[in-house]
Amino acid sequence: MHFFTHTACLEHDTGTAHAERPARLEAVTTALRLAFPQVAWFDAPRATRGQLLRVHDDGLLRLVLDTPVRTSIALDPDTVLSPGSAEAALRAAGAGVAAVDAVIITAQQGEPGLPRAFCAVRPPGHHATPSVAMGFCLFNSIAVAAAHALEAHGLSRVAIVDFDVHHGNGTQAIFDGDARVLYLSSHQMPLYPDTGYANERGVGNIVNAPLRLGSGGEAFRAAWAQTLLPVIDSFRPQLLLVSAGFDAHRLDPLAQLQLEASDYAWLTAELVALANRHARGRVVSMLEGGYDLTALRECSVAHVRGLME
Repeated sequence: MHFFTHTACLEHDTGTAHAERPARLEAVTTALRLAFPQVAWFDAPRATRGQLLRVHDDGLLRLVLDTPVRTSIALDPDTVLSPGSAEAALRAAGAGVAAVDAVIITAQQGEPGLPRAFCAVRPPGHHATPSVAMGFCLFNSIAVAAAHALEAHGLSRVAIVDFDVHHGNGTQAIFDGDARVLYLSSHQMPLYPDTGYANERGVGNIVNAPLRLGSGGEAFRAAWAQTLLPVIDSFRPQLLLVSAGFDAHRLDPLAQLQLEASDYAWLTAELVALANRHARGRVVSMLEGGYDLTALRECSVAHVRGLME
C-alpha cells in the first residue's frame, strides 16, 4: 500500500470561509498516519504538461499555471486561484500518475505490499472538464491518472468509480466518448452540477445512479449492488480508480445524503474484491470532496482500511 501527498497541497488558499480548505487535508493525513503508522508516505511529483494535455486543453493549462496571481482570483463563485494553487494542482494530478505507476509496477514485478494506493491531495478534481476549472477543481486528477494508465502503460480497460455526493461531470465529459474507460457514479440529485442523469450513457461506458435527497446507506448499497458493481464485473477492468469523496456522509454541510463510514467500508470491500478478480488487485483512490472534518477522518480511515484488507 502506498500513500501519496505533498505539502504544496496545503498552500492552495481558497479563503477563510471556503468549504474546500487546507484543514480538510490535514484532517485526512493526520488520521491516516495515526491509524496506519506502518504505511510509507511518498511526496507527489508534479504532473507534466504532457500528462495534463492528455485530458485538458492548453488554454486551461495556461490559465491555471501561467496566470500571475498576487492574492487570489475567483474563476467562478466556487473556484479560486491563489499564489499556491498552480503547484498544488500539479502535485495533486502528479500524485495520481505516480500512484498508477506504483500499483502497476507492484503487481507486475511481484514486489512486496498490496498494489493499492491512496492519494491525499487537494484541490479535488472531478468537476474539471477538458477546458473549464469549476466546482473547487482546477485539473481533473483522476482523469489524468486514467489517461496515464492508458497511454503510458497500454491498458485497454480502466474503470473509474465515483462515490462523491456530487456528480463528476468533468470526468464524464472527458471520457464519455472513450470506450476504454468505464465511468460509474452514485450521487445526490438534484444537486450541483445538475448532471449525472441515468440516461447519460456516453458510448455505453457511462453509468449513473442518482440518489434522492435523504437517501441513506440502504439506498446507496442497493444502487451499487444492483446497478453499478455488476457493470464493473462485466467490464473486467485492468485497473480500478476511485474518486473518493466523503461528502455523502450524514454530517456533511453541502449535501443531504445520510451515509455512515460503514457504508464506505462496505463499498470499498466490494471494489477490492472486483479488483482482485479482474485487475490483479490494482486500485488507486484519490480524495475528492468531504467538508466535515469528523466525517473526513472517520471515512478516510474506513476506506483505506478496506483497501488494505
